[in-house]
Amino acid sequence: MKIATVAFYGCTLGLLAMGLRELLSGFEENRCSMTYMFEYPEYRRVHLPQRVAQRYPGYGLYLYGEGLYAQETRGLKLSGAPVLFLPGNAGSYKQARSLGSVALRKAEAMDNKFHLNVFTVDFNEELVALYGGSLYRQTHFLHECIKAILRLYRKQAQPPRSVVLVGHSMGGVVARALFTLPRFSPQLVSLILTQASPHSAPVLPLDTQLLEFYSAVKGRWYSGATDVHNVTVLSVGGGYRDYQVRSGLTALPCPAGDPNKLSLVATAVPRTWVSTDHLSIVWCKELVLATVRAFFDLIDPDTRQFTDDPVLRMTVLRHHFVRHPVRLLGVQEDTHIRFSGPADAWTEVNTLRLAYSSPKEPRVKYFLFALSSRRKAYSHFYCRSSNMEMTSWLYGCTRMEGSMCVQGVDLSWETELLPAYKAITVKLSDLSSISHLVIGASNLSGKQFSVECEWLILESRTVTVPVPHVLSFGLTVSDVTLSSSGLFHNIQLQHFHQVYQAFRITIVGQCKAAKDRLPSVYRLTVPWFREDSFSTARLDLLPSVTEIAAMLHTSRPGNTSSALLQLHTAPNCQYKIFVRTSFPKVLGQVLRFCGSTLPVYTAVGLLLALEGQLKALVRTGHPMKMSEAVGGVALPIKVELPVYLLHLLLRLSWFQEGWTALWLPPVDGLPLSSLDAGGGDSEPSDWPAPEEEWTRLLSLVLCVLGVTVAFWGSTLLQLFLRMLSLVLAPLHRPSASRDGGTLHPWLQLLLIPSLGLLGWATCGALALTAAFLLHLYRVLRLQMSKRTLENVLNLAPQQQNGEKEKDSGDAVGQSCSKECNGAPLLSESALQEVTDDLQLHLSLSALLTVPLMLNAPSLLHWARSLRYSVRLDPDPCWPFALPLLTATILLVNCNTLILRRSKLLALSSHILLPLCIAMVTFSMLHLYRVTHFLCVPLALLALAWRL
Repeated sequence: MKIATVAFYGCTLGLLAMGLRELLSGFEENRCSMTYMFEYPEYRRVHLPQRVAQRYPGYGLYLYGEGLYAQETRGLKLSGAPVLFLPGNAGSYKQARSLGSVALRKAEAMDNKFHLNVFTVDFNEELVALYGGSLYRQTHFLHECIKAILRLYRKQAQPPRSVVLVGHSMGGVVARALFTLPRFSPQLVSLILTQASPHSAPVLPLDTQLLEFYSAVKGRWYSGATDVHNVTVLSVGGGYRDYQVRSGLTALPCPAGDPNKLSLVATAVPRTWVSTDHLSIVWCKELVLATVRAFFDLIDPDTRQFTDDPVLRMTVLRHHFVRHPVRLLGVQEDTHIRFSGPADAWTEVNTLRLAYSSPKEPRVKYFLFALSSRRKAYSHFYCRSSNMEMTSWLYGCTRMEGSMCVQGVDLSWETELLPAYKAITVKLSDLSSISHLVIGASNLSGKQFSVECEWLILESRTVTVPVPHVLSFGLTVSDVTLSSSGLFHNIQLQHFHQVYQAFRITIVGQCKAAKDRLPSVYRLTVPWFREDSFSTARLDLLPSVTEIAAMLHTSRPGNTSSALLQLHTAPNCQYKIFVRTSFPKVLGQVLRFCGSTLPVYTAVGLLLALEGQLKALVRTGHPMKMSEAVGGVALPIKVELPVYLLHLLLRLSWFQEGWTALWLPPVDGLPLSSLDAGGGDSEPSDWPAPEEEWTRLLSLVLCVLGVTVAFWGSTLLQLFLRMLSLVLAPLHRPSASRDGGTLHPWLQLLLIPSLGLLGWATCGALALTAAFLLHLYRVLRLQMSKRTLENVLNLAPQQQNGEKEKDSGDAVGQSCSKECNGAPLLSESALQEVTDDLQLHLSLSALLTVPLMLNAPSLLHWARSLRYSVRLDPDPCWPFALPLLTATILLVNCNTLILRRSKLLALSSHILLPLCIAMVTFSMLHLYRVTHFLCVPLALLALAWRL
């Protein structure tokens, strides 16, 4: 193995490790608070009809309870509002305890005026994110559970007519799939809340059932029918801590302008502002509290059940999850507010800025800001307050008497809650009927607070900063200094709108004097998706340095503006902003969005290595070493250049028409999607749009990373087999034959139908695994034979140096001669033959590992469900397991001496490159096609060996 090759793939392995480190740990620490149960949780099983129980033996329905509530509901006599929790991939029904416990505490705090009945479904912890065969089973069982829950309330005077669904991970997708069932009544579900659910596309498209399920769900919700249009759906993504389901996939694919669908990230939720991993999103206290508060606000006080008004549902959800005005939702806005108080309580502010801290003593205080002299000079009025208890604090005065305002309107509904304080910005052009702005700064309870306000021209406070190029590697810096000492600034990050971009933004705050100041709040926001992230910085230490990791969950759809950095700053302070490209985070973003394509490129690397071996076998009679074959640095260029040319041709209308006439499927692109495509279409139907130069560069980078996985994976496989052969060597007689581990032809004829029958009766992946193990045993025997021959050849030159060495060499030689029936194998040519077979079979074993890993989820699902059913139905592996295991069994006996004489060998070696190009073209969003493509070269090689 050349040192340059090892050095090159060592560097690419370092890049891959850097990207994986950023993906798995390059984020903030978990700032979620844990939810605790105050009493022992109980899960009371709800008995389902016998027909349902027999049809779904591994599933169940439970009611969550604690303490006295659990005792009161022992007979399942319920009077609350029903909520049903759906676990996700390999999720437990007991994950509902956080939601159920907080809901119980909330009901107790309200003296049980309202309460929730939290149910939970047991899906047997199935791996439905990787195996789609159970998704429709779960959907049908969910339908039965909803009907069973509503039957529990039928004796009530006003029974509920619908159930609220809370779905985690794939549970949220199953909840939306209910509406695809022909016998499902849409009135049974009016509200769905999903947590970290991949609505746009599956995380790993490993089988056709999974993609067909997604296609059916997406088609139903895109239909625009009234029954799904009126259903309120809220999808919450976890943020960057969730590396299992990236938040871009949680965006709801729905018609544009649907008012009843809402998608956002947990970092943007008021009073939450934290990123959650895939499991903590269920128990994160901040998010659970927002969910429970919204549920209780959705209950109609007359019926004590969830409201049927879709407008009210969206109002409540936006109140708790989008923009919290720091006031109770039920408080009605009073259009006519009358002010009272002594005249000395009113102070008119004539300066451009107000900074006020309330005294400890209770007092009534109002500040007046005249609009008449400010309308032409300024565009907005900005104000913020910290620790103020009053929910109404900004008013518009409509009637003045002297220096006092006697009547006005409440403008506080525009307040927005930030991590450190509440803030409000009003546009002066919208206040034509108002003469003055009034700040209510009374502290009747004696609690101290602070208020800061200012007039501003928003356009002058907005600075545009072009971000550095993604390939600048952090060497180029874009910086800006805020000359204004105001309270609010906007930094427009020009050209920052793609998910492959990642930046490190450093904000340095320098104040003239160290004194008590409100902390600065930095908010990164985009106009096309609710993925805001917040950072706070205290200015007690001078200077204050804050670093922000700027990345995107979704690419910009259309021609909307770029990302925006909002700064709520301290007065009389100077801020410097530095923007640098973060190359490690760029690699993390590449793996976050395109890491699912690495199996395709790994298979391509192994196929091209096999191509090099076969061509060397045709040319020289000996295959290349596996390490040399897979280590070809030029391997990615051989594939990417034809793929790029194909994409260029597909831009031509006549080529598209010819492509369609041949019934060829649409090509797969990289999963770098925007919201226009629903976050990644599982069944793309549009032709690829003209691509930018970075897309092809990104494909080349991914190809290099995939070949890196193939290179080091094959190296580890060789090392593992070498160590395993040492362990198993004492169990076998020494042999120098190249036929070790082969199967008798009659045994091959018996194994092929037997394994086929095993795969049909149980699981196709099980039969494929058995065939793989037989081939692996063949490789181990070849490894043992090679070691034996090497030992013999090493001992032969020493026979003249002493009697001990001679006796040892004769003993091994007699054993080998006896094992090989007297054949003269003790030579360098015999070692070369065994080495040739070993190198070829090592490549075949590495190649067979790819379909084995891609079909491992169905094997795991079958093993976990074995007590309920012996046969996996449906089996995504079975149709293609038969040719694959047939080829594997036939290739067990393959040797290079016979293979190089085959007339099909040249054809087999030349067809591998077109197969690699086709694999890259059609398998990026359909990973299961990799197995289909691998069946072709293995079958051809098996035919070449037999013919």
